[in-house]
Amino acid sequence: MGFRFRPGSGLDEFARVKQQDARSSMKNMFFILNFHGLGEPSRDIPLEEEPFWVEVPFFEAVLDLIQGRDDVQITFDDSNASDYEVALPALKARSMTAKIFVLAQQVDQKGYLSTHQLREMSSRGLTVGSHGMRHCPWTGLDDQALHVDLVEAKNRLEQITGRPVTEAACPFGNYDRRVLRAVRNSGYNKIYTSDDFPAFADSWVQSRYTILRTHDVPQVAEIINGMPRGLARAWPRMKLKWKQLR
Repeated sequence: MGFRFRPGSGLDEFARVKQQDARSSMKNMFFILNFHGLGEPSRDIPLEEEPFWVEVPFFEAVLDLIQGRDDVQITFDDSNASDYEVALPALKARSMTAKIFVLAQQVDQKGYLSTHQLREMSSRGLTVGSHGMRHCPWTGLDDQALHVDLVEAKNRLEQITGRPVTEAACPFGNYDRRVLRAVRNSGYNKIYTSDDFPAFADSWVQSRYTILRTHDVPQVAEIINGMPRGLARAWPRMKLKWKQLR
């Protein structure tokens, strides 16, 4: 004969609390979709960068899909000029916002955001974060080079926008315990990765889904409408914790 919870029993109360915890965890969970380039690049790009450039109609379809959802966020890495030329008007038309992570050394370079564009985007409510000074993995840098990518890049972007820069996105999604410690010590409140997991509001490490040219709208819908259950819901936290301890 199967076991049943008796109303008012300790096990019944345990089940109730676990259900509350599950609902709280689901409410705490959200999705971050990360883009790089939109449309045709206005600069020469290496072959390995091509998969990260998506078509404009697809990007706009994704915005239409997530419009009105407060559990989905948009970010951009690499500070390509398309952030201003394509993304900004598309976001504005839908009363949406986003976060852009900028390569400080590339500002005003061909194909990248200009000082004027950055200032305008910041004034329109987009959050400007740091993607480092140049596009290189932070895990491979010595302490001096890491200081340049974290602190000097941050200072340069703050001078450009006139606003604090408190969030960073690690290039190529590479990070370890040393990088996380350096990021925190450099004055950042959050770091954004590319772990392809849901994000959690109470975590300072924010996982994102990288959107590629090979994605289609149904695949994006599957990402943002999927809700992990049980162990699957705990797995993103477990894996992120493991990566932070390396």
